[in-house]
Amino acid sequence: MTDTFPRRLIENAEKFSERPAIREKDLGIWQTWTWRQMRDEIFDFANGLSTLGFSRGDKLAIVGTNRPRLYWGICAAQCLGGIPVPVYADSVAEEMRYVLEHAEASIVLAEDQEQVDKVLEVMSGVDRLKCVIYDDSRGLKDYDHSFLHDFSEVQESGRRLAQEKPDFLSREIELGTGSDTAIILYTSGTTGHPKGVVLTHDNVLITSLNSARMDNLTEKEEMLSYLPLAWVGDHIFSYGQAYVTGMCSNCPESEATVHSDIREIGPTYYFAPPRVFEQLLTSVMIRMEDAGRLKQRMFHAFMAVASRCGTDILDGNPVSLSDRILYTIGNWLIYAPLKNTMGFSRIRVAYTAGEAIGPEIFDFFRSLGVNIKQLYGQTEAAVFITAQPDGEVYADTVGKPSPDVEVKITDDGEVVYRSPGVFQCYYKNEKATHETKNEEGWVMTGDAGYFDDKGHLKIIDRAKDVGKLKSGALFAPKYIENKLKFFPQIKEVVALGRDMDHAAAIVNIDLDAVGNWAERNNIPYSSYQELAGHPRIYEMIKSNIEQVNRDLSEDSVLSGCQIRRFLILHKELDADDGELTRTRKVRRRIIAEKYGVLINALYSDAQNCHVSTEVTFEDGRKGTIEGDLRIEDAQVFESLRKAG
Repeated sequence: MTDTFPRRLIENAEKFSERPAIREKDLGIWQTWTWRQMRDEIFDFANGLSTLGFSRGDKLAIVGTNRPRLYWGICAAQCLGGIPVPVYADSVAEEMRYVLEHAEASIVLAEDQEQVDKVLEVMSGVDRLKCVIYDDSRGLKDYDHSFLHDFSEVQESGRRLAQEKPDFLSREIELGTGSDTAIILYTSGTTGHPKGVVLTHDNVLITSLNSARMDNLTEKEEMLSYLPLAWVGDHIFSYGQAYVTGMCSNCPESEATVHSDIREIGPTYYFAPPRVFEQLLTSVMIRMEDAGRLKQRMFHAFMAVASRCGTDILDGNPVSLSDRILYTIGNWLIYAPLKNTMGFSRIRVAYTAGEAIGPEIFDFFRSLGVNIKQLYGQTEAAVFITAQPDGEVYADTVGKPSPDVEVKITDDGEVVYRSPGVFQCYYKNEKATHETKNEEGWVMTGDAGYFDDKGHLKIIDRAKDVGKLKSGALFAPKYIENKLKFFPQIKEVVALGRDMDHAAAIVNIDLDAVGNWAERNNIPYSSYQELAGHPRIYEMIKSNIEQVNRDLSEDSVLSGCQIRRFLILHKELDADDGELTRTRKVRRRIIAEKYGVLINALYSDAQNCHVSTEVTFEDGRKGTIEGDLRIEDAQVFESLRKAG
């Protein structure tokens, strides 16, 4: 196998010369670069980086959304033996400062003026930073260009270097090996500062190749590249697998146009975290509530057919002739138009991962004929640990070990693995490396799980989060939270209960879904806070929680952690306020510290609680939101399993 990305690029430019490698929608028009054209663009930029003093072992920080030039920057750095370090585009200045300084970045490749401004704000604290290269020049005309460089101008200087030293870049590429560091990806930092995960070319290429073969991916696939560049999922799907298969990555015009752009591209291969599928289902349900009675009745009737037999048809299982006929009619009237609206008409393989997806959401998309599957992975594994093979797709598992991956469960119930994708180390953090990976190459995931009788892995929760109530009943917060987030009215949940008398919950409503409901029911509101405190919204959320409690009562293991009390938070949990990571994982320690007064009230007899919370506005200013929050009791149910 070709053992570095630059060598793979050269091979693809020969093998797939005129096939599309990457597209970008700009000003409403899709622009396409073939593999040959992309090679030339990357080589020009790599040579240009060299003229700026970038060399083997240097770090190129890359900050922005999904743009072809930012992807090219990854490979250009690798051509010179340098190391790309993507940074989350929505990082606030201090978060960016930490990564740039910790990674020892010497050059930053920034998307636009917004990102350049953040770099300039923190540059005094980044000792090794020499200059910034920008992609989009809008708004930067009057900036100091002794420090700033236009991407095109860097390429132009690269072309001049190539004329003077035509063999320079090829010699640099030849020096590279599969064991060289290919990228440093920083974790989301759920419990503190993010850690820099060091992955080699072998880690990424071998894992990408194995996973692509598992799903029979070819150069004909179309992939939508819209997830954060700094996230390992995007790096594997939009970069690693694209290079090993020759498929085309498609960059949407903006975050706001993703849903319309996906309909134009019609991807055949798709990845999204559960929250994206949750949002899609919520939007579908909102639209149906606005539809006429006839359309609503038709939708619900044929969705009942899909629920009954759609997944069996997708998996090739036997289905009665009458159901098959009804499903065909439903496909013509409902399923196909719905998939087309979502841009899913051509999807051959879709994956979700990052956290558990609600089984109802999972089954909804599969019943429409969308081959969505689950995988389980980590940054430290170059994503793939387990994945669901075709024909073995279950809502409550994350599949079997991926090719060349070994997985086992420790005596404490923790999932551990080793594979070709196992990271080399945490950058400049030997202690954390040894705590996570042992001398035999086994990586501790920190997740609690087990293999079922089908050989599929089931993840219960984060091992450190799984606990017990004072009664001794098992408490798995993420499991409870995921069940609640199935309801379109609920956007985020924090389940509480470890070492407490009972389980409780702090809820965020989904402003789009609940706001739409409020408008249709003539309920006026002027803000999220006002809507969240409305009595009828509390009734709605209470019914959702009690439905989950009924479901939990049928679970012999988790029936004891039904939610007894809850409140609806007066603000949305926000990564800028430190409450969520950039990948939207709850920072439980921050929540416990920040909302201690609310947690104490949930475990008292109080019916109301006053809270004052500092928030960060979009322009970086700080402010305060305060209010009196209502605390509501929810009905709990006797354990049916135990009673039976």
